Amino acid sequence: MPKPVRLAINGATGRMGQALLALVKDDARFILVAAIASPTSSKLGQPIDACAGALTYSHEWPAPGTLDVVVDFSGPAGLAEALTYCESNSVGLVTGTTGLDATFAQRLNASAARIALLRSANFSLGVAVLTRLLRQAAAALPDWDLDIIEAHHNRKEDAPSGTALALGEAAAAARGTSLRESAVYAREGRVGPRELGTIGFAVVRGGDVVGEHEVFLMGQGERIELTHRATDRSIFARGALEAAHWLSGRVAGDYDLDAMLADRAGH
Repeated sequence: MPKPVRLAINGATGRMGQALLALVKDDARFILVAAIASPTSSKLGQPIDACAGALTYSHEWPAPGTLDVVVDFSGPAGLAEALTYCESNSVGLVTGTTGLDATFAQRLNASAARIALLRSANFSLGVAVLTRLLRQAAAALPDWDLDIIEAHHNRKEDAPSGTALALGEAAAAARGTSLRESAVYAREGRVGPRELGTIGFAVVRGGDVVGEHEVFLMGQGERIELTHRATDRSIFARGALEAAHWLSGRVAGDYDLDAMLADRAGH
């Protein structure tokens, strides 16, 4: 039987951190070594309710040689600390932290030459499969109109969602262009005929919708619809743990969920 993956969760007091803690306690594939919190967190030193034993929230990173993978859902400052630790100790890093500037993005790119790094804006395995399907469909039907509609709860501040934009980027790349060249974010008034090759976005905000993404590929007399609906936020934590287990022990490189899915499928 394989040895359990020795895991640290960075950003452990946040919503995703709490979801990860709730799942990892019952997952025999992992041993939780550390739950890293912000230095200003009121939970520092408190026991972790979701886990047995004496483990507490801490801002101190574990000793070298005690970790295999860090899962990070913190913020730019927290990710910077995690990255420094992982680079210094040859530890794999799974991160879903967003809002990074161009300089930090360049640092992550360079880090992939030294550690196994897997990053994603959305850790839903269903969305990862949706992205693969969209990439294939967009390439096979380059002259079909393509629109992406996303819906989220009424507290979400950004629009379109990061996942919707990532879907658009995948479709644009499959067609040999970029989202910057092809995206249409708003249609209002007399906009005229649709320009060939554009990718349209529409946004819905309301209630407690966890997340829904629909892609329409529209040709003459026919249409393909690809849809993913999230009904439980824990899917993102589950996907991150799947990624952490898959990444453990891998050589340095820049990985994503698509690489994990391809490996599972044997190609």
